[in-house]
Amino acid sequence: MKVLLLYKNDDFDLKQSLPWNERELIQDLELNILFNAMAGDDDFLFDVSRKSILLGLKNDLDTIVYRQNILKDCLENPTVIRLLYDISVGALDKRKIGWFGVFSRYPSSILSDSTRMMEIFVDILKLLKNFADENAGKFQSEGFNRFFTMLQNELTDTYFEEIQNHLNSLRFRDGILISYDLGKGNKGANPKLHKFHSKKTSWLRQLFTKRPQFFTFYINPRDESGARALSDLTNEGINLVANALAQSLDHILHFFNQLRTELAFYIGCLNLRDKLEEMQAPSCFPNPMASEERKHSFKELYDVCLALKMKQKIVGNEMNADNKSLVIITGANQGGKSTFLRSIGLAQLMMQSGIFIPAEYFSANICGTLITHFKREEDITMKSGKLDEELSRMSSIVDHIIPNTLLLFNESFAATNEREGSEIAKQIVTALLEKNLKVFFVTHLYEFAHNLYNNNKMGKAIFLRAERQTDTSRTFKLIEAKPLETSYGMDVYNKVFGGS
Repeated sequence: MKVLLLYKNDDFDLKQSLPWNERELIQDLELNILFNAMAGDDDFLFDVSRKSILLGLKNDLDTIVYRQNILKDCLENPTVIRLLYDISVGALDKRKIGWFGVFSRYPSSILSDSTRMMEIFVDILKLLKNFADENAGKFQSEGFNRFFTMLQNELTDTYFEEIQNHLNSLRFRDGILISYDLGKGNKGANPKLHKFHSKKTSWLRQLFTKRPQFFTFYINPRDESGARALSDLTNEGINLVANALAQSLDHILHFFNQLRTELAFYIGCLNLRDKLEEMQAPSCFPNPMASEERKHSFKELYDVCLALKMKQKIVGNEMNADNKSLVIITGANQGGKSTFLRSIGLAQLMMQSGIFIPAEYFSANICGTLITHFKREEDITMKSGKLDEELSRMSSIVDHIIPNTLLLFNESFAATNEREGSEIAKQIVTALLEKNLKVFFVTHLYEFAHNLYNNNKMGKAIFLRAERQTDTSRTFKLIEAKPLETSYGMDVYNKVFGGS
């Protein structure tokens, strides 16, 4: 049985390698806040949330839409989904307390424990079948329809009856019938386990029926060597059936483990939705577009991690950058530029994972990968200068760029003077655009931004500026406007030091 609630044709593998820039993405976008909101206090939910979101960059358009439809079903039936998740967790908990045969060297112990665990799992599978019968009609997505149909088709009364008959046989109430070929040195070879075919007859017929000839011997209760030899013969005879039952049990365990893992992603989404609703913060399902297109438009997009940290609804932004490959963000210090940039990265990751977006509307092309290049605080242990460190990171980024990459720069290359920093930024951005990549760049380098603004003849760039009111207050809104020479740093100075 296959779960297939995250991919159409494959299981979700928690052991997949994460993106090469996992640490940078988590640090720059403050992703741990998002993961904790999805997980609550559950370490397993945290791990699944982290990996499913970071691995979402590998997803294609069909997978994203497939997950979106499943998640919509989950949002419509949260109680049912949580109950289904509890069934999978309960099944795995039963394994922890009741199956020890896997640690045994003896087939008899493996068979005994596997039989007992199979009986437990049969009851849980029956519960799962009844659950599917009662709730299948509440779901509309392709993924859940296939999942419930699979349960109803495979977990039939005939299937359970057949399993029960096998389990009854494996108790060997009538003894164990094993045949051996006579091998070299009169040793037994090629053991075969046989099923008893005797039929119950009346005592009168048993009395007059001719019995086949056979020989019987008994082991003295004190004969430890004989008892051990007989035990070895028994273990040899039941070894194959013990292994077969253990493998069947492994298959069922894998199913429940996979069910728990894939449902954990949607449980995390339900937890996140609950937190956003508590803050009355908007969310929507995005409209993902093919990676070759250049689409990026949204309404009231906000930094979900900042909202979760502050536990309140925050200011969102609106933009239409369709058919644009470059977005330059300038403006007042502490005006919301970095927050806006994080909202872009978070929305992209969430969209490609199949999750709803922290916005009223969002549409963008999917990207081949997401890369961040944010400024770092001065590190006293650094053996080289800050600019060297920035350029070294940029060199590593170049080695990992693939088609349709989305790059987010936050005040990069500002560790030198205005002229040199502007020239470095210009050359790097120009080279990236020549490769048809998409770039968002937050900068205080006026010469760099102004030069791009004046040379935007093809209209492939859009210029945003953090809004500042005449009274020096910030609205934390970004508006489409040309770059200014000042970032209004004096506003911050006066606020801190009380200047007029």
